[in-house]
Amino acid sequence: MRDTKADDRLKRLVERESLPILVRPLDVTDGDAIRRTVAEVVDEQGGIDVLVNNAGVGFVGAIEEVDEAQARLTWETNFWGPIRLSQAALPHMRSRGQGVIVNLSTFGARFPGGPWLAMYSATKHAISQITESLNAELAGTGVRVVAIEPGFFATDIYADRKRAAIEPSSHYAAALTQVDAAIAAGIESGADPALVADAILAAVDDPHSPARVLVGDDALAHWDTLRRGLIDQWRSELDER
Repeated sequence: MRDTKADDRLKRLVERESLPILVRPLDVTDGDAIRRTVAEVVDEQGGIDVLVNNAGVGFVGAIEEVDEAQARLTWETNFWGPIRLSQAALPHMRSRGQGVIVNLSTFGARFPGGPWLAMYSATKHAISQITESLNAELAGTGVRVVAIEPGFFATDIYADRKRAAIEPSSHYAAALTQVDAAIAAGIESGADPALVADAILAAVDDPHSPARVLVGDDALAHWDTLRRGLIDQWRSELDER
């Protein structure tokens, strides 16, 4: 965890269930810390079987007004974090001829770019594409890479303390406020995140898992609607020729 003192729910759960979990401090934007932590885990545990890149941040904003520091943090966390961790873990996985890397993306990575979430969406599009590329590069090594692409799930990722403030003077303030509220509502009414955990375990256990896995009824429904629309568009274009 980036800040092991930020939330003691995991600590209470570990103690109550007597789980064999060791929590280490780690900021995924710190390359030196990543390499040091991976080396320590390999030395102590003898290897890494599964790496789940779950850290993620995002914000609602217009590209015209985006704060560069905020945008760079989003890329450092959502994209370069998984890249750095994968680079650190892969030599050990390949030497053992086994391992799975799971990257947490979003179902939005399957859709064309939309407004107000450009930086977050771009990082997730990129990480899903990188997942496919890396999975292909590792063919025959015994190591696999999978992107999990969830819909809306009820987590605290969009809790008030994590949401960026919307500047009232912004030309786009009304639209940003509306989208911000819609995202919060979608997450609040989202499905049980245990379904995502189950999907991760299933992808890890299944050697034939596809490189990209949609999770959630809403994600599947939106993807089905998009594909049907693309098929209809293709047929229309054929008829016009």
